[in-house]
Amino acid sequence: MLRIKKLDIFIVKSFFMLFIGTFFICLFIFMMQFLWRYVDELVGKGLEMSVMAQFFFYSALTLVPVSLPLAVLLASLITFGNFGERYELLAMKAAGISLLKIMRPLAFFVCGLVGVSFYFQNVVGPIAQAKLGTLILSMKQKSPELDIPEGVFYSEIKDYNLKVAKKNRKTGMLYDVLIYNMKDGFENAHIIYADSGRMEMTADKQHLWLHLYSGDLFENLKAQSMKSQNVPYRRESFREKHTLIEFDSDFNMADESIMSNQSSAKNMTMLQASIDSMKVLGDSIGRQYYREVAEGNFRPSYGLSKEDTVKIENADIQEYNVDSLYAAASLTQKQKVLSSATSRAENVSSDLSFKKYTMENNDYAIRKHKTEWHKKITISLSCLLFFFIGAPLGGIIRKGGLGMPVIVSVLVFIIYYIIDNTGYKMARDGKWIVWMGMWTSSAVLAPLGIFLTYKSNKDSVVLNADAYINWFKKIAGIRSVRHLFKKEVIIHDPDYGRIPGELEQLTAECQAYVARNQLMKAPNYFKLWMAGEKDDEVMAINDRLEALVEEMSNTKSATLIGALNNYPVIPVSAHVRPFHIYWLNLAAGVIFPIGLFFYFRIWAFRIRLAKDMERIIKNNEQVQFIIQKINK
Repeated sequence: MLRIKKLDIFIVKSFFMLFIGTFFICLFIFMMQFLWRYVDELVGKGLEMSVMAQFFFYSALTLVPVSLPLAVLLASLITFGNFGERYELLAMKAAGISLLKIMRPLAFFVCGLVGVSFYFQNVVGPIAQAKLGTLILSMKQKSPELDIPEGVFYSEIKDYNLKVAKKNRKTGMLYDVLIYNMKDGFENAHIIYADSGRMEMTADKQHLWLHLYSGDLFENLKAQSMKSQNVPYRRESFREKHTLIEFDSDFNMADESIMSNQSSAKNMTMLQASIDSMKVLGDSIGRQYYREVAEGNFRPSYGLSKEDTVKIENADIQEYNVDSLYAAASLTQKQKVLSSATSRAENVSSDLSFKKYTMENNDYAIRKHKTEWHKKITISLSCLLFFFIGAPLGGIIRKGGLGMPVIVSVLVFIIYYIIDNTGYKMARDGKWIVWMGMWTSSAVLAPLGIFLTYKSNKDSVVLNADAYINWFKKIAGIRSVRHLFKKEVIIHDPDYGRIPGELEQLTAECQAYVARNQLMKAPNYFKLWMAGEKDDEVMAINDRLEALVEEMSNTKSATLIGALNNYPVIPVSAHVRPFHIYWLNLAAGVIFPIGLFFYFRIWAFRIRLAKDMERIIKNNEQVQFIIQKINK
């Protein structure tokens, strides 16, 4: 029997509230980006609020599947980041609950979101895309709202150019009006200049009612003779003139059937049916084109008339040489042959180009439908992939709020978008197989999600900056420094009677090691890769040193603490072979550039080790002197 635990309810509730907020934030961001693409079709056209409401409603429906994955990623990052920051994740793990069990209720919830995303992609999305595409096309065809600026030519009225020097916005009067009427062509333009005027829209919103006062009209008259250089014109002065100008400013919705062939306006069943139909159509057209090319383009044709040909009667010719026939022809015949061949080659080339264009368009439409079919699945599954990336990352980073999670989410989503968009374009253009291009982003994100989930479940330090800094210091040979401080509470005091003797013994071991190994001398390149894997003697010296430092750090003497900080931190394996596996060391030695790098690195660490031994010997003397003062 399935039991819902209080912990599961708490986790789902914490995630759900954040998910609702992040979803609407992501939807708003995508809406602004979508609105910016079509701002030219919206501004200055006087669209009604109902039209704007439809635009935002349908665009929001089409952007829901894109917003869901980013919202899941951001919400899971913040949720598990808050758990880690408030030590709730630590408490759950301390109670014996693994990360996978903590993620389990949210995984079921996200699976439900996958179904919701697929429903929007396959059912709601095609309808919304069809209506939105029709609405955008209708907005593009709508004429702009009449708003004539001052001092510049206004050309939004078809076949007219208007210039107004000044206008009174309260009364609507226009002053110093200049109008170019080019209905009859640019060369026969009608020019009107008026001292003042006024424009108003007719009741049906199909015409402009133009009132002009105190002006002149200039009109070219067609010349009676084509040879005439001077074209007469007619001038008309008027005190008041009224005219109608066609200007459709009403919003007319286009027919939705124009979007029926778009791949984004079809569900998966319709897409598959369209793909099958286009394949059958492409095959039939291809076979027809093949027959036309085989039967038409390669049949013999000569560009000679009957009068130019040489008639050979009662001759059975099996073979003939075209070059010799062409060489024997007259100059006129050669010109006719070349002209005919050139004309025929051009006709064949244009015919083949048209057929190629037709077939490529059909193949492009098939790929568009296939990519849309796969896209409905990949975007839906990306919600689940982003969850298995965001939840482990939140558990590893352990930072809540809108700081680090937002940065990480944006970076992950940008990487996903680049990979997905690249794969989509490659599949659409036929450079990759369709399924390979559309599933590339999922193939990249799935291993990343599995890796992060595994590492987070094992409490790995995969994103711990200190671990990478220490690794870099180890590779670069950057020395670590001791930071010992005086302890406020000391349980066991150092044995000042025994420690000087052990320091003497440590000094003797260091001197013997330096004399025996000749650390300042360059090592033998070939023997280096055959030597032992570990230097047990250095490890024993280091263990003795660390034990003494640990014991003496319990002292109450600040002077002794300062002397202990002067002891070096010995890298016990930096001066020997780099790898623990024998054959890897041999391979590094054989590959000369790599072996040479490790050789000089090992030599540098041997020199450093010799200097560390000298520092230990000198520091032992100083520590012994301080202990003598403490004993007195």
